[in-house]
Amino acid sequence: MTMPKRKDTKRVVQAWIELQADDPEAMSALAVARAHLGVGSRLRGLRRMRLVEIKGELPEAGEIEALLHRSTQFYNPHKERCAIRASAAGRAPLMEGECLVLVVEREGARREAAERWWRHETGESVEVREALAWAVRVDGATDADLEELTLVRGRRHGLLCNPHSQDCRLAGGEVPLPWLEEPPAPRGARAAGRTGPPGGSRRSGR
Repeated sequence: MTMPKRKDTKRVVQAWIELQADDPEAMSALAVARAHLGVGSRLRGLRRMRLVEIKGELPEAGEIEALLHRSTQFYNPHKERCAIRASAAGRAPLMEGECLVLVVEREGARREAAERWWRHETGESVEVREALAWAVRVDGATDADLEELTLVRGRRHGLLCNPHSQDCRLAGGEVPLPWLEEPPAPRGARAAGRTGPPGGSRRSGR
């Protein structure tokens, strides 16, 4: 007798984590970009967030928020704020005019200590991945502007992503969920995974 396939009940939620106080690293990056990059004269803002994605058989958003709040494996509630995005219909914490640049360490996105903590607390196994998300606001932003700001190719090109050890993906108004499960771009590739404006339809440099 053939047994029916078990329905996959796993889902992914995102936790967007940002410092409550001014972020010195983001402020420094903004100053460097304005001083040394051609696109810097039109750069109006630069924010830095950590994006954590949790995949598994998960509880409701309120319980997830409570779990993260009491675990130092995810964020420090005394210094950081955390916004939960539990479905694709939910909005990422973007301000008007911002695009997102996601920077992922190659083969270094998994957070095994956080996975062990979750299993200890809930009895459930999950996958936890983390990357750095830069919220960028550029006047009249184009894909070329974002690539110039992002991919390090020399003293006058790039600031946020070292293509020799990191991958980057771009998003405008529509932020994927999940986002960190996408396959990495080839080494040295153009910024990949564009969704939403300013590039229009989804575009990949892979």
